[in-house]
Amino acid sequence: MRRKAVMTLAVGAVAALALVGCTTDPTVTGPGASTTPATTSAAAESSTAPSTPSTEWFDQAVYDEQFAQRSVTPEGPADKPYLQHINAEMVSTAKYKSTGAKKACFANASISNPWRQTGWITMNEQLKELQKSGAISEMETRDAKDSDDTQIADIDYFINEGECDVFIISPNSTAAMTPAVERACKTDKPVIVFDRGVQTDCPVTFIHPIGGFAWGIDTAEFLNDNLQSGDKVVALRILPGVDVLEQRWAAAEKLFKESGVEAVDYFTGADPVEIKKIISDELAKGEVKGIWMDAGDGAVAAIEAFEDAGKALPVMTGEDELSFLRKWKDTGITALGPVYSNFQWRTPLLAAADIFAGKEVPKEWVLPQSPITSADLDSYLTANEGMPDGHYAKFGGEDLPGYPQIWQKRVIP
Repeated sequence: MRRKAVMTLAVGAVAALALVGCTTDPTVTGPGASTTPATTSAAAESSTAPSTPSTEWFDQAVYDEQFAQRSVTPEGPADKPYLQHINAEMVSTAKYKSTGAKKACFANASISNPWRQTGWITMNEQLKELQKSGAISEMETRDAKDSDDTQIADIDYFINEGECDVFIISPNSTAAMTPAVERACKTDKPVIVFDRGVQTDCPVTFIHPIGGFAWGIDTAEFLNDNLQSGDKVVALRILPGVDVLEQRWAAAEKLFKESGVEAVDYFTGADPVEIKKIISDELAKGEVKGIWMDAGDGAVAAIEAFEDAGKALPVMTGEDELSFLRKWKDTGITALGPVYSNFQWRTPLLAAADIFAGKEVPKEWVLPQSPITSADLDSYLTANEGMPDGHYAKFGGEDLPGYPQIWQKRVIP
């Protein structure tokens, strides 16, 4: 089932996964503004009764779709997850077919956190290969530094410059960026959106992992399976107003309510100091059995707060960032590493090459998204030995010529 026309991505980000400068919902407190809980999910209902989350971001149809997509075997090359897709509706790109190397214009939300930095390195290594093959001549990039206003100006700059053969956009936030994306579409140049969604289906393709609801389902089910009704979970959220993050919490909140797990959530700004303060304050109130995160930034700080307090370590969900995976291994905690597939940063450039070759592409390009479990933790740690803590285990760039040195050096282009 293809999602309705409003392209509100559930990624990652995590995924994921950048701090954006302002919220699209003026009713929500900004990140790190206080240590007052953002909302509270108490076990007020029967665990068998369906619950309605107290967030505008919950969409039952999209939740059901992503729930089902988690068990779908993706189509595409088995060794190239960044080219795989789930339940795709393929669309013609014949009108864009042309010869010669093309200029890509990339409006990026930011490279302000390790997830985005890892993807940005991978994207630039993929660019080098497409330049060698003659598909892409160059990629002009403008970094919005987590600002909606800056990214809107960046997109308008590209439009007015008139030199872009393809627009690639990773939105800073959902609603605010929609009009600018629509203006790019009106140039009749192909537009590719990835990572986070916008509220229009005018782009040729929208690329993302399964989404935030899938993340929320995976993580909340894991915690529910390892906790009991009445146990307390502290949910650490980066910030409000980004679809991929909001929908992660919307799914988790729903499942916590249904299981009877008591969950209290806070916005942290991914600040380790703020995270430690929140955990310390909650531990002073009583026992905390679980930690849920909508992105892995600060996961180690959360664990360290328990260690500093001399308390039993929690059941926890983090991310596939190596700092968390290594702390998971060292402490032996019961944990899950959800993934907002970082390899998606390769896909937009490869999609652009396909579009100019006149090949069909998925209208909504849903990439696989599967968590790291205790069963495969060691294999991912071994595969990423020598990588820095800020690297993401499922980055998907192992077959690029710069591997592993480029990612080890962590030089941001």
